[in-house]
Amino acid sequence: MSDIINVAIVGAGRGGSGILKVLLALDSINIIGVADIRADAPGVLIARENGIFTTDDYRELICRDNIDVVIEATGVAQVVADIKASIPDKIVFVQSKAALLFMSIVKKQEELLMEKEHTGHLETILNSAQEGIQACDNTGKILYLNKAFFEITKKTPQDYVDKNVFEVSPHGSLAKVLKTKEPVFGWVNVIKDSNVEVVSNASPIMVNGEMKGAVVVFRDLSDIKKMAETIAKSKETIEVLKNEFNQLASAKYSFSDLVGENAVFVQCKKHALRAARSDSGILITGESGTGKELFAHAIHNSSPRADGPFIKMNCAAIPENLLESEMYGYEKGAFTGAGRTKIGKFELADGGTIFLDEIGDMSLPLQSKLLRVLQEREIERLGSNRIKTVDIRIIAATNQNLEQMVEKKTFREDLYYRLKVINIQIPPLRERKDDLPALIEFFINIYNKKSKKDCRISPEVTAMMLRYNWPGNVRELQNILERAIVLSEGEYINPQLVTPYLDVKPNRAANDDSINEIIPLEEMEKQALQKALALYGDSLAGKKRAAQELNISLATLYNRIKKYKNEPKQT
Repeated sequence: MSDIINVAIVGAGRGGSGILKVLLALDSINIIGVADIRADAPGVLIARENGIFTTDDYRELICRDNIDVVIEATGVAQVVADIKASIPDKIVFVQSKAALLFMSIVKKQEELLMEKEHTGHLETILNSAQEGIQACDNTGKILYLNKAFFEITKKTPQDYVDKNVFEVSPHGSLAKVLKTKEPVFGWVNVIKDSNVEVVSNASPIMVNGEMKGAVVVFRDLSDIKKMAETIAKSKETIEVLKNEFNQLASAKYSFSDLVGENAVFVQCKKHALRAARSDSGILITGESGTGKELFAHAIHNSSPRADGPFIKMNCAAIPENLLESEMYGYEKGAFTGAGRTKIGKFELADGGTIFLDEIGDMSLPLQSKLLRVLQEREIERLGSNRIKTVDIRIIAATNQNLEQMVEKKTFREDLYYRLKVINIQIPPLRERKDDLPALIEFFINIYNKKSKKDCRISPEVTAMMLRYNWPGNVRELQNILERAIVLSEGEYINPQLVTPYLDVKPNRAANDDSINEIIPLEEMEKQALQKALALYGDSLAGKKRAAQELNISLATLYNRIKKYKNEPKQT
């Protein structure tokens, strides 16, 4: 089995070219190709110089054989969605921010491991290192001392003029070599008349088989102890980086993912887009399931901080006693069980955005600390006295009425106004039912691709959904449609698949004996036509949508309307 990983890169701008340069330096990576709509993109030019396939159509690239990993470096939501939908499950899909972060961690880890390896070969280094050097003849008379010798021992040249090794260092490694004529390695002793502890390697100087003297190379033992501490700290850093890498995530959604043309909803999107360009605090309010988190993703992706991290934190999902440590992080030993240093969410979000969901569930003491972060942009890990400045933007969200909580003294008034510099109130689905057809189509397309099906929704089910009030909002709609597509066996999602989850009755009850009645095909066609026109309206746009849903041409629709309009009435 080959150890070579075949990689395709979509997007060859600054990010994509940076990834390409790093991957080209790795022997285990084979670049299959690079795609960018610009022929002069930096990554395209680099690829050509290295004889790598290039194209202006990413679809052509991702269809090539033997691809193991696709790295998406455009950041364009439609491209991301298209690639995800096109590549098979066996191909790993990586977005550029995650890839860059992962490679920086790998690079850092390699550097630290290299440092550890060098330290592990300390004995070899000491054999050849020009640290403290002392040489003598075979009688022990000192012949040479280098500058580092005096820096380490804190002695002066006068202390060794005309002196003998057996006089100044009778228990050192040089004295032992002179006595035994054998090399000495890793000899530890304290310099005479000082508190300097050294470790040394000494060897005899042999000329034509005769010992003419000896030489010692040594270093301060405290340097080695410091190196050991550095190794321990490096190992801890590696573990922290590995742990925190999994927590970092880029924002997944853009404003194009916020489906709906309802006037109030469109105004919300316009308001959010304008707010994205500033750095002010944003409070997103609305019932559960209305899409508050999607708005937060979209705001971050449209802001100047889009290249920075997007860190999510659900204040209601984390136990109160752990929430502070999750937010601010902690130092090793800060409390029982703190066996290592942990970076907090605020620190992870430095340079980007932190999204605090369910902010109304935060306790008053933590609200006070959060207010300081908002005002001073400073955090302090638990167990540390070092203040760290962070450059973050805070987006908060809640389904609670914070104004009432302020009146009841369960939410700080000053924090409320700091968070609510900009307020985006997302309407519930029952107030934007005109968006239902578009939302239904959007989710059906998603789950059809996911389930590899081609289901359509019947007009009767759409009518039922329009009568339903959706207490769970868009999330409930999404859940019902996914379940219906998974369980569907035919071409259409019928009322029986959704009735148990909607507090409305279909036009014909399931227990009605007439459901077993045989209806002529022409009558069924007529009913479907009437329902489609009732649902989408009699305007040109409505007729186009009705024809689309009935899977017929607009001309055929007009012919059917004319046919049934001129049909004689039953008497």
